[in-house]
Amino acid sequence: MLFIITLLIAIGALAVWNSARKKVVYGGQLAKTSATFAGFMGVIFLLIALTQMFTVVPAGHVGVVDFFGLVSDNTLKSGVNFVNPLARVIKFSVKTQEIKEVMDVPSKEGLTVQLEVSALFHLNPDKAGEVYKTIGENYVQIILEPNFRSVARGVTAGYEARALYTSERELLTQAILKELEKLVEPRGITVEATPLRRVGLPPDLSKAIEEKLRADQESQRMQFVLQKERQEAERKRIEAQGIADFQNIVARGISEQLLRWKGIEATEKLANSTNAKVVIIGAGRDGLPLILDTK
Repeated sequence: MLFIITLLIAIGALAVWNSARKKVVYGGQLAKTSATFAGFMGVIFLLIALTQMFTVVPAGHVGVVDFFGLVSDNTLKSGVNFVNPLARVIKFSVKTQEIKEVMDVPSKEGLTVQLEVSALFHLNPDKAGEVYKTIGENYVQIILEPNFRSVARGVTAGYEARALYTSERELLTQAILKELEKLVEPRGITVEATPLRRVGLPPDLSKAIEEKLRADQESQRMQFVLQKERQEAERKRIEAQGIADFQNIVARGISEQLLRWKGIEATEKLANSTNAKVVIIGAGRDGLPLILDTK
């Protein structure tokens, strides 16, 4: 519409300029001024009309061309694009977007759990035209949000409330993602992730779960302590067995003949020493010297 209006104004201004130009000779300065102004306005509006033949699609967007209800299957890419000046270009974002939902959902036991969950998604660029034709510009409110709420409630109904506090939480997230993809991906919406942001359980249930988790952690700690004590007992048993084996080996290596030979060696060294002493040969029970210090 703007193209037609500016084009008509430009044609009219140029017509006035052409008419005034012919009267410049007879009209004097006033006719010359009118011709100049009309020509200037004609050029300005003609340039405005020409700019309607181009459109700029921002980065992270695609353009859908709607020519009086006839929607083109080919979308416009980011940048400057040449278009029919009579067509309307609807620009859709294909960037990653987020919607957040806070809802009360049922658990497998029939309890009501408050769930805060997000959905990260983006529009499929190749299906932007189809989305515009079948859904419209507000596809998030019409398709994504209702299905997101329905899937979240349906999936959590198959899980116990304690699963939201344990490793099954990731399984719940993946289940929501898969179910949501089945519903909205054929409509041109690609879901990237559905992370759980916050889980609110009834106070009594939350306390009971925390106590159970605390008891489980204490049980695991005691198992660790018992395992450590068993290892320490095993270490001491091995150490004691090693000492006993050493003593047995030493005891077997010491004989009566060895002891007498060592006694003879000691007597010989003592006899050769310069210390004052009294040596009684054969005084001991085994016939070894009895040494008395005279100091």
